[in-house]
Amino acid sequence: MIRPADERKIRRKVKEMNELKEGLTNRACTKKIIVGGVEIGGGTSVKIQSMTTTKTSDVEATVRQIEALKEAGCEIVRVAVADEDDAAAVKAVKEKISLPLVADIHFSPKLAVAAIENGADKVRINPGNIGGEKEIKYVADCIRAHKIPVRVGANTGSIEPHFLQKYGRSAEALVESALYNVGILEKFGVEDIVISVKASSVPLTVEAYTLLSERTSYPLHVGVTEAGTEEAGVIKSAVGIGSLLLRGIGDTIRVSLTDDPVKEIYAAKQILRACGLEENFVEVVSCPTCGRCAWESMGLAKKVSDFVKKYPKKAKVAVMGCVVNGPGEARDADIGIAGGNGFCLLFKKGEPYKKIKAENAEEEFFEELKAFLDNGNE
Repeated sequence: MIRPADERKIRRKVKEMNELKEGLTNRACTKKIIVGGVEIGGGTSVKIQSMTTTKTSDVEATVRQIEALKEAGCEIVRVAVADEDDAAAVKAVKEKISLPLVADIHFSPKLAVAAIENGADKVRINPGNIGGEKEIKYVADCIRAHKIPVRVGANTGSIEPHFLQKYGRSAEALVESALYNVGILEKFGVEDIVISVKASSVPLTVEAYTLLSERTSYPLHVGVTEAGTEEAGVIKSAVGIGSLLLRGIGDTIRVSLTDDPVKEIYAAKQILRACGLEENFVEVVSCPTCGRCAWESMGLAKKVSDFVKKYPKKAKVAVMGCVVNGPGEARDADIGIAGGNGFCLLFKKGEPYKKIKAENAEEEFFEELKAFLDNGNE
């Protein structure tokens, strides 16, 4: 007999699972906007963004980095506009790239207008630090005239004092600050808006975006700000962004790392894949290995993961350390390998089909894998 307390736990778990399932399929509730030909919101796929680390006025360096980001899978790129030289360079950069370009502006309405007039496909502003209504109207008029969208970015470091005084450093303060500034832009006729409410705290970020999603239909740019260096930053971003995406919250994402921005793209793609929001890739599953493993499966798993990156197709590959974690636990893999005592077993769809010596395992498996991926997964 199930105790009432256990029954409540079961019902709660079922409810949570249903909410996650609903979130993954319910992405049509936000407004769709267009950024340089790329759609955000309205049930479209979650778009991956990043930001250059170069000085924007160094056009060649900026373009090189943007091309590297594009090759990695970036769909929208942002550049910092810190001075007049950066604003002027927007035009030159735009002429050399194909990705939509977002100009990131703080403190100066004049620079925002200059970046827009030089061809920015979107601007990111924080109205809280760009001036009063007169300055915001100046920018809003230019945004409207050029028919481009704007991101209102609020974060814990730029909440208006009256909201901090009322709510403290909280999700409510972030959301109220963002929506207050959205209201000012709406007052001046701007309607293509993306909103972000980032914090460096994962729980605060999740709480703020969850609250915001209940109060607006504008598309949301999701991320954990100042997440840190690669290892910590990827984990914080995966937890924060992933938990929101699983609930259907988020239309475009940026993983913020203190590192090469290309790594942000790889991390973002992995987050989307883990959330089931990207299918067109080769998934590699591999066991952590243990004392039963009698061959170098760990090294092979890493090589296989690197090898399959160039294949934009849906497939599943397994590299397992021993027969315990072999075809049985990876039965749904399209192709795989499991080790034994001096030999390895190749399998397809969970069924063994070839036994090979362990010393030849890497070479023979790569031959089989390449043939499999090159021949349409047959």
